[in-house]
Formats: sequence, structure tokens, C-alpha cells
Amino acid sequence: MQVRLLPEAEKELFEAAQWYSQQAVGLDYEFIRCIDEAMARIVRAPLMFPAVHRDRRRIIVKRFPYSIIFDVMEDEILIYAIFHFSRSPKRWKRRSKNETVK
Repeated sequence: MQVRLLPEAEKELFEAAQWYSQQAVGLDYEFIRCIDEAMARIVRAPLMFPAVHRDRRRIIVKRFPYSIIFDVMEDEILIYAIFHFSRSPKRWKRRSKNETVK
């Protein structure tokens, strides 16, 4: 199953990795590794994660205060957000599956 990130989710991933790179050498790579591991878990068993808003589901990323918000589509996993715990969920709840990756 393919994984597709909405543009806002890609932006969140890039900004978080950039921030972690400024905190400690290699921490950005560890963050990306944990995100990749969470996405692999989603692909293996997407329906095991709880729905948190309509059909959108959430996985909590290990070691970092982030969640991945996603939806299981017919032929893909659509990532709406890579979301820091301190942010308001209103930001990702408004995102539409019709947005496209540029």
C-alpha cells in the first residue's frame, strides 16, 4: 500500500527534522527513523490504530512528542499531519484529502 503525505504534513516533517538537527548532532536522523518506523507500522496494520476524528486515525511516534494523523483509503494511506502534541488539533482537522502533493 502506498503512503502519500499532504503538503502540510510534508512541511511539518521537514520543519520538525530541521528543528531537531539544531538541537543535537544526528537527532534529526533519529526523528526521521522514528517517523519511518511509525509509517511502516501503519502500512502493516492501519486499522489497529484508533480513529480520532471521523475516519482519521492516529499513531503516536516513539521517543518524540509527535503523532501521525492518517486515513486509510482504498489504495493508499493518506497522511494528514505529523503533529506535535503541543499544537491544537484544529490545524489538521480542517485538512482535506483533496489536497495534492506538489
